[in-house]
Amino acid sequence: MSGTDDSKFVPSRRTVLALGAAAASTVVTIRPALAQTAGSVLNCEIPVPGPQAAGSYVAPDGSLVAPGTPGAAPPLLRPLTGEQAKLLLRGSTPPGVNPQSAQAYANYIRRLQAGMSGFTCYASLQMPR
Repeated sequence: MSGTDDSKFVPSRRTVLALGAAAASTVVTIRPALAQTAGSVLNCEIPVPGPQAAGSYVAPDGSLVAPGTPGAAPPLLRPLTGEQAKLLLRGSTPPGVNPQSAQAYANYIRRLQAGMSGFTCYASLQMPR
């Protein structure tokens, strides 16, 4: 016998089948979860402006300004869904949004930061699928 051990672990057929079954069940479990996540991203909400700035108007650059500021867009009556926000960020105007205000709202969304209402939704929209 030589000084090296050439024996290697060779799994039995039963072990290989068990591992294959476990991997297949993992794929079946994860796929629906990913599909559900993609759907929930489009249904998440972004208030414009957020509750911390209720009553503020949105300037064309997306910053919050006092009501009556020239060129500023009024706050939205209800939060945007993820789908509506996605349209805004692509340059389209979703139904129910004033076309003249759409760019200001899109810029507001782009300025969202961690801790602000709607940020998690916005961050989810940025993740590749």
